[in-house]
Amino acid sequence: MSGSLNILVLIKQVPDTSSKAGLNPDGTIDRAKAKRMLNPFDRFALQAALHSKKVTNGKVTALSMGPPPAVEILLEAIEHGVDKGFLLSDRRLAASDTLATAYALHKVIQHLGPFDLIFTGLQTTDGDTAQVGPQIAERLNLPQVTYCEDFSIEGGKLHARRIVEGGHQTVVSEFPALVTVANAYHHLEYKTIRGARLVQELQRNEELKAQYIQTITLDDVGADPELCGLKGSPTIVAHTDKVGQIGGRCVMHQGKSIEMLVNEIAAGTNIKEFVRQ
Repeated sequence: MSGSLNILVLIKQVPDTSSKAGLNPDGTIDRAKAKRMLNPFDRFALQAALHSKKVTNGKVTALSMGPPPAVEILLEAIEHGVDKGFLLSDRRLAASDTLATAYALHKVIQHLGPFDLIFTGLQTTDGDTAQVGPQIAERLNLPQVTYCEDFSIEGGKLHARRIVEGGHQTVVSEFPALVTVANAYHHLEYKTIRGARLVQELQRNEELKAQYIQTITLDDVGADPELCGLKGSPTIVAHTDKVGQIGGRCVMHQGKSIEMLVNEIAAGTNIKEFVRQ
């Protein structure tokens, strides 16, 4: 194929765990109170999508699944240069595991597509499974390039370098394809002036905002509610444990020769205990 590409990037709003605000006493996340942010891993996927748009003169659509406040990250994506955003928001999606999430999102993609390239982050900070991207690719019967750290689009094909144990692997894929972008890829560039001004206007004009961001439901995309949410999620979380802070003792040895430091450590500290600390 040649010419511009129709590109999709999947992004998610996650709790900001850098602050203790929004944490329950047992260490679990109180999603109603926690601060929200764009999933850090998805920032790399967003940059990959925007780069593909630039080099192919294409169009980028952002898709997210979550409660109504997730519109915030779609507006953020538009500030960076995304052309349009869709939010799949439906109470019946609550408590979806990766299987139910991938099912719901693949129904949206079928409804909105077709797309030449689909980018996802490697994983999410609130799930850390790295399963949704590959599951979507399987449901759409698409070739998938996982752990992609860099790529180029040449001769109507995707040339990608992916991380593997002990090195990297170079692969070539036809379009359409799905790519999960590793955090070794380029960092997300700054928001554009045009995008920032557009979002300011969208926040003042609801009618105009509806032209750029649309909220859709399971019924809109023909998804089976029995395969979504808690009903469609075979994963069971039996319990959670709060991991305490890891403590330790640190002893500074300064201002001496290497020989003296080694002798001092060997004489005053059990070596195995010292290494463990």
